[in-house]
Amino acid sequence: MSNPISSTYLKKLAEVAVKVGLRLEEGQDLVMTAPLEAVPLVRLITKAAYKAGAGLVTTFYGDPEATLARYKYAPDASFDRSTDWLFEGMAKAYDNNAARLAISADNPMLLANEDPEKVGRANKAMSKATAPMRKRTVEFDINWTIVSYPGADWAKQVFPDDSEEMAVQKLAEAIFAASRVDRDDPIAAWAEHNAVLASKYKWLNEQNFASLNFVGPGTDLTVGLADGHEWAGGEAPAKNGITCNPNIPTEEVFTTPHAQRVEGHVTSTKPLSYHGTLIDEIYVEFEAGRIAKAGAGKGEDVFLKMLDTDEGARHLGEVALVPHSSPISQSGILFFNTLFDENAACHIALGQCYSECFKGSKTITQEQIKKQGGNSSQIHVDWMIGSDKIDIDGITQDGVRVPVFRKGEWA
Repeated sequence: MSNPISSTYLKKLAEVAVKVGLRLEEGQDLVMTAPLEAVPLVRLITKAAYKAGAGLVTTFYGDPEATLARYKYAPDASFDRSTDWLFEGMAKAYDNNAARLAISADNPMLLANEDPEKVGRANKAMSKATAPMRKRTVEFDINWTIVSYPGADWAKQVFPDDSEEMAVQKLAEAIFAASRVDRDDPIAAWAEHNAVLASKYKWLNEQNFASLNFVGPGTDLTVGLADGHEWAGGEAPAKNGITCNPNIPTEEVFTTPHAQRVEGHVTSTKPLSYHGTLIDEIYVEFEAGRIAKAGAGKGEDVFLKMLDTDEGARHLGEVALVPHSSPISQSGILFFNTLFDENAACHIALGQCYSECFKGSKTITQEQIKKQGGNSSQIHVDWMIGSDKIDIDGITQDGVRVPVFRKGEWA
């Protein structure tokens, strides 16, 4: 069987991961996580990282078969535990200025047939254990990025009517296109794209809106924005002074909502793949910033357990704007992967906010973030609320409405 994944584009993706996603500096260590299936990309990234002068590259692998074995054979108490010692070690590495890279490739429906109660408990334990590590990334202490590899089970989920080889080839081509590595000069293409995103967030920062109002089928949601919020998108400087692109691909500009100033109702426009469970047809109602009513047409048990992770899980930590004309949206592909699907539509995230989305982010304290409306939680879960039927108005500090989106496009 011929390899359905282009070796040329895979090598370019590794280069983009190191030179655009991370902007890895000479002497900097790299901590990488990846599923076993992504070994070909891991090896290319490792090679590119060492060529860029990396001090030490360390990769931790996950195995979906081992994950399923846990649900089949592990004692019940296992689902209230996680490898906190590992994540504490990673946090220590980041405190020593190691960069972080995650490769996404797993089957998004891996846990779809497992006990939702166990899935919910395991997710909660994982969220708690990863908190020290996650804190370093959400507060943007270090340069980090996420890229994707076309895993076979994931590919068959996206293209169920194709052979495995054809499905992998199609998913690989979609990943390469979205990641801009199918261009003659991907590095230059990313520089141009980052400039476009910067023009959008700079305009939003000039407006300094008090809130955004989303209106469309099943949605009338007013998202108050945090005091002193700042919009961002594409590349951004981490606190260690390195400018990186945290997500490959990315089409969004985003900021921090005020955790207590969200009102109204909203319906999801695309499914959410959350820790191996597909959650679809989400509907929530906000009162004074908190989700007071919630449901889902599919995966509701897991969604409700996620909302009960902690108090912050019922408040917003991010609001992001993505035009319906984004390349990922126009591909017509549902990836069942938040990294891609969130870049096809405007979205909100429940849980932890990003400290980078505040003026003075390099010196702001957690107390200041809370006082200005930033949310705190063990989770950060994005789900899509945008479509070509959504209108968005920005509401100024004086109450004047300014068109931001009309029918899913920048106004």
